[in-house]
Amino acid sequence: MIARLSMVAALAALAVAGAGIAAGKEAATPMATSLRPLSDFAGIKDRKARSLALFAEVGKVIQHPRCTNCHPAGQRPTQTDAMRPHMPLVVRGDGGMGAAGMRCMPCHHGENFEPAGVPGNPKWQLAPEEMAWAGKSLGAICAQIKDSNRNGGRSMAELVHHMAEDELVGWGWHPGGKRTPAPGTQAEFGALFKAWADSGAYCPS
Repeated sequence: MIARLSMVAALAALAVAGAGIAAGKEAATPMATSLRPLSDFAGIKDRKARSLALFAEVGKVIQHPRCTNCHPAGQRPTQTDAMRPHMPLVVRGDGGMGAAGMRCMPCHHGENFEPAGVPGNPKWQLAPEEMAWAGKSLGAICAQIKDSNRNGGRSMAELVHHMAEDELVGWGWHPGGKRTPAPGTQAEFGALFKAWADSGAYCPS
């Protein structure tokens, strides 16, 4: 019995140590907290080079957990800065609004509910499956954003408006609770995205 208890204690210690290592790895991955001003890119004379540099800056937001949690690779959204699978278990369902009986809005209301740490917005839902980009390279995401078959049928002008003014996109800068906001501001992000579009909308390889 003593030997068995010792083995259980040892396994528990290993589990705790493993969790600590995993947490350390999560913490070691820095997230951007700011965006370079648009004026920083004016000195790049080559149009393609400027476009690529702009999209790299835009990528700090696009690949941030505030975006990728709602653009998951599979049918289940993720949450927190570590992009853990959503708890309780929910799936995309019809129109990105959750499966029957487990829709988004019963829990996610028109605004954040801080006592329970539940995020909210009037438009709360998952991005369509064809707009899933978590885990993809920045170049792959760029090509996806430009493809009207995979971006919700949006033109480039509509994409600029979506990024710069959509209120659900804007939630990423005001997530509340312990969630890390997307870097910069939506206005800065929108200006960078528009400048990328205006410079030819080149994608990284």
